[in-house]
Amino acid sequence: MRTPLIAANWKMHKTWPEAATDFTALEGGLAARKAVHAALPDVVVCPPYPMLALYPLLFPGGASFALGAQNVHHEASGAYTGEVSAPMLTVLGVAYVIVGHSERRRDFGEDAVVGAKVARALEHDLTPIVCVGETLDARRAGETEAAVGAQLAAALAAVPPEAAAAGRLVIAYEPVWAIGTGAAATPEAAQAVARFIRAEVAERFGAQAAEATRILYGGSVTADNLGGFLAEPDIDGALVGGASLDVRHFLRLVDLAAGRPADRPAHDGGRTAAAGERPGAAGERSG
Repeated sequence: MRTPLIAANWKMHKTWPEAATDFTALEGGLAARKAVHAALPDVVVCPPYPMLALYPLLFPGGASFALGAQNVHHEASGAYTGEVSAPMLTVLGVAYVIVGHSERRRDFGEDAVVGAKVARALEHDLTPIVCVGETLDARRAGETEAAVGAQLAAALAAVPPEAAAAGRLVIAYEPVWAIGTGAAATPEAAQAVARFIRAEVAERFGAQAAEATRILYGGSVTADNLGGFLAEPDIDGALVGGASLDVRHFLRLVDLAAGRPADRPAHDGGRTAAAGERPGAAGERSG
């Protein structure tokens, strides 16, 4: 049974006072929603590094949302100026970490170390949110599966099978062309890629791991389109960028996810791609 997951990636936004205000407001909003919804999705907030320390200060007994980091180094310690290791994150109460975000792949050339980061995160009891996704050129060339498959192979190469079977992997499909552009993929196109991702996990780790792995969509997610993504059988939530910066809007996303059943098997409904249709093709109709 996969519980929906809504993860906020604040990127390089908010100061310490702003983050403190929003953490408090989010906790209050989630507490109020517990009396309204039968069950809430898992909620994760990934602020910039300095604001991670706010979490144990504000919520010494824990909170209704989990704390995530936006990156982690692939070594546990060493002479790596400006970097942050997995052990440093865990002592702050960090439970999740984003690995392989397209902005870091693009700006810092991190493709080659994504697999090592995933393995290090798991070693230190962090749940990696592994980001994969194709560029616009790859999409137009019909190479979505090839691009995503190559990223998955590299990212999951050192993952222990028992970690995958236990559901300790989260994979976020974030088409590069949709991030921050306002042009999200269609739910049908995202589902086609999510289905492909789940099949790849099954091939590598088995059916149990595939059913346990939560797959998120990321890329211009808003309250106006999240419902369509959550209606797809292989999409279990969202990695949210800009729409997570306003607490009230983010809580609307939580409300939408609270209405999605957590007990659906992966392939019990939703659109399936026509024979021979590539994942990128359906999305091309969205404009």
